Amino acid sequence: MNGKTYFTTIDIALTSVFCALWVVLTLTLGRLSFQLLGLPVLHDFAAFFTLLLITWITGKFGTASLVGLIGSILVLLVGGPLPVVGFAASAIVFDLLMSANHHRIYRKAYNMVVAALATAISAYFAGVVIGIFVMNQTVEWTLTFWSGWHLIGGIISATVALPLIGILEKANVRKVKVAS
Repeated sequence: MNGKTYFTTIDIALTSVFCALWVVLTLTLGRLSFQLLGLPVLHDFAAFFTLLLITWITGKFGTASLVGLIGSILVLLVGGPLPVVGFAASAIVFDLLMSANHHRIYRKAYNMVVAALATAISAYFAGVVIGIFVMNQTVEWTLTFWSGWHLIGGIISATVALPLIGILEKANVRKVKVAS
């Protein structure tokens, strides 16, 4: 054993920051989305924008799952909506799918495509979990209507987060984390 741990102190601190971001965005954008549209689009944006950023900055398996699980627990503890459990489950799926490119999100096309696909699949999965298990809706309605709206929210989050990650990569923001 070389004495190194899998999660460094910086990884834990970043995970904590992104758990807080998950809670704040879920409680603000998620509620705003339902008040304005009656749809989960901004709720998905809040979840997957956060997951894409934590995956990019740490590049480690488990941080996205931790953000989804801890963030969702915190949302529920402050009286947030029960459907957040679907996003916790989808964070685990997202984390597993990001293993296809070793949790790397760089400006390379392959990494961006894998991240976008992982986001889309995970967002659709969130819709399935929420529609069937939380809302107790029919499978047909869930697979066509509800999960489709979640997919749109996931696509929006990837459309915003991935160019932002490209900009942060170009600015060498990752070196700040590595140098610490």
